[in-house]
Amino acid sequence: MRCPFCRGDDSRVVDSREVEEGQSIRRRRSCAGCGRRFTTVEELVLTVVKRSGVTEPFSRDKVVRGVRRACQGRPVAEDDLQQLAHRVEETIRSLGVPEVPSHEVGLGILGPLRELDEVAYLRFASVYRSFTSVEDFEREIAELRRAEGPDPEASGAGSTPADDGGNESAGQQDEASANA
Repeated sequence: MRCPFCRGDDSRVVDSREVEEGQSIRRRRSCAGCGRRFTTVEELVLTVVKRSGVTEPFSRDKVVRGVRRACQGRPVAEDDLQQLAHRVEETIRSLGVPEVPSHEVGLGILGPLRELDEVAYLRFASVYRSFTSVEDFEREIAELRRAEGPDPEASGAGSTPADDGGNESAGQQDEASANA
């Protein structure tokens, strides 16, 4: 690392720390030539490769803007959008590659957005997956329902003896066994 004071090439690392939630490394260095100390910050630049082949740096702000459009009119706080963008970036960085296709960024958004707000998820998915018909929406809604599992109210699960149409003998048996 070149010293910013004397332009010497010989420096050593005195201290190293992770900053910005592990996204960067701050290094304190000492120049062997002039003895002065200086700080460097190293950050892995995450690059997104668009469908056209053009590359651009990953941007949390761009993720937030896209998701904000899907969340328009929904009860989603700005802080929730920032946390979602952070989760997306962590997911993308965990892939361990410096260049990521834009498709992976979209996939990284879908999961957290689905957890945050299903209506916003449907809006985003409809654009991301290029829905062209009502059937596309119906398929996605059916998938959301399948992922949630069966509705306990509709299947009769979760009913209690008191809910069994007034059969008091079941309730009396429970009471008798509790007193025994």
